[in-house]
Parts: sequence; C-alpha cells; structure tokens
Amino acid sequence: MADIVDTETRSRMMSAVRAKNSKLEIAVRRRLFAAGFRYRLHRKGLPGTPDLVFAKYQAVLFVHGCFWHYHGCHLSKIPSTRSSWWKEKLEANRRRDSKVMSELRNLGWRVLIVWECSFRKSKIDRKNALDSIAEQVGCFLKSEKRLLEIPRLKQRTQK
Repeated sequence: MADIVDTETRSRMMSAVRAKNSKLEIAVRRRLFAAGFRYRLHRKGLPGTPDLVFAKYQAVLFVHGCFWHYHGCHLSKIPSTRSSWWKEKLEANRRRDSKVMSELRNLGWRVLIVWECSFRKSKIDRKNALDSIAEQVGCFLKSEKRLLEIPRLKQRTQK
C-alpha cells in the first residue's frame, strides 16, 4: 500500500517527532517542579540518556511515546504501510529499551517510565492526569521500588 502523503510531507512530519522536550515531557517536568521535585535533564553518561534524573533519589524517569517504544496499548499500532519493516524497527526499540533499563538497574538506578497513554485522554482530563502522574512519581521516589510504569499494562497485546 502506498503512503497517503508525498515523500516531502512525510519527511517533514517525521522530522517534527522530538526525542527530547516533547509536549508531554515538558508538561510532566513542569508538574513535578511545581510539586517540589528537582531534577537534571537528559543527563549524558547514563545509559539511554534519561529525560529526568533525580540524583537525590537515585532514580531516572523516561517519558515514552507509546508508538515509538511499542507499548502495546491502542496508541502503538503497527502502520499498514511497510508493516514488516515497522514491526522490526519497533521491536528493536523495545529490545534497546530493555537493555537500557537493565544497565541502569545494574548501576543502582531506579527506573520510572511515564507512557504517553497515561496522559492522552480528553483535554479536560489532562490536569487530572498530570496530577495523578505527579502523585505516583512522588510515591515512587519516596519508596524503595526499583521500577514503575505509568500506566502499567497487565499483558502486552500483539497487534
């Protein structure tokens, strides 16, 4: 199946995808800062370059897009165009994420992942979603837990 947009448009669309400072990441950062948490951004030298590093709590936070990190929720569907290429690409991303998490945990870091789908509800619910995320992050940071995913999928569904 051919792409529904021309090559130039697709290129422009793909170049707009941000690895750092996405709208969700900025919203989460602002809410956590307002709640009193202090952190460092995109600290190089750590596996995976975490979005936020809470050195005081020996914890890192990643804000993952459900599609790019192949979460398994309704936002992570394999495109119908070049589906085998996309499946391999997204599975490779998942393997890389798993390796990064393992490396961080072996270095003594606790890992927190905020998934895009935890935030992508109606605009009315965004403040509540951010409040919930901030509360869960706060509880995680003050706990001894080693890993937390917001939201956590009970079982990965194959698409």
